[in-house]
Amino acid sequence: MEHPLTRRELARLITRIENGERGAQDALNALYPHSGRARIIGVTGAPGSGKSTLVAEMTRVLREQANPPRVAIVAVDPSSPFSGGAILGDRIRMRDLYGDPGVFIRSMASRGALGGIAAATADVVTVLDAGGFEVILIETVGAGQLEVDVARIAQTVIVVEAPGAGDEVQAVKAGILEIADIIVVNKADREGVAQTVSALKMALDIAPAGAGHHGAQADNEPVQSDAYHWQAPILKVSALNREGIPDVLAALQHHAEMLAASGEGERRRRKRVEADIQARLRELLLQHALHALTNSDYQRVLAAADQRTLHPAEAARRLLQSLNL
Repeated sequence: MEHPLTRRELARLITRIENGERGAQDALNALYPHSGRARIIGVTGAPGSGKSTLVAEMTRVLREQANPPRVAIVAVDPSSPFSGGAILGDRIRMRDLYGDPGVFIRSMASRGALGGIAAATADVVTVLDAGGFEVILIETVGAGQLEVDVARIAQTVIVVEAPGAGDEVQAVKAGILEIADIIVVNKADREGVAQTVSALKMALDIAPAGAGHHGAQADNEPVQSDAYHWQAPILKVSALNREGIPDVLAALQHHAEMLAASGEGERRRRKRVEADIQARLRELLLQHALHALTNSDYQRVLAAADQRTLHPAEAARRLLQSLNL
């Protein structure tokens, strides 16, 4: 960009995007051609696994490199039950990074969005990407099985587990390990780390590799590129003690190189764009349908479904028919 946005301008634009204010889409339209260069990394996992500490330490080590990249952190917080805004716990935990002009931290309220990702997260990532940040870390809420939507935005997904939490089997059931490119067993200074690593290795053998990974999957399209052969490494880390962070960054670099060399990165990028368009199209079609339906027709069908004289699927079909699309 000829005139990169200042930090204050970035913050204001992100707020406008989150609130759906007028002019936000025009700004996104102008910024989008300047995006697509950042390395986007998702960090997900169960609450209490130490995601925030891991993200903070990864950022710290990146910024200590000889040619440090500019790093942006998007921390998707649970919405406050009182204000609807972000609780901002991640900002508190990452406060030591605020003095670094090469780091930008933004907490976003999930506002009930499924998948642990706020609805505007993809657009915020576009703004930060176009704003010149070379690494963007997305830390998700930590809501268990709903975390998989992070794979629709990130190029590489880190799944964080903690020893003794008993989440390994649940992670398989929830499909979390299916989106993992790198698995980090954090708090590795605790007892039970060997058992957790062993359980995760067994879980990886069970989980279908790449199933549903990084976007919608067409029926006639291979799950991944033939040249892409990647087994998610399981790394033992103690982020609080600043141990094992270089191994995580090395694995990220290795995965980026594999994505580029195999063509899998390009395929995933196209699938992410397609999934994004489809998600937005569904939302626009729903808004259009609700606007076009007369309130009396909608209320009549809603009442019939509520009285259990009409199945919700049939109710939706009749409403769609009434639109004459």
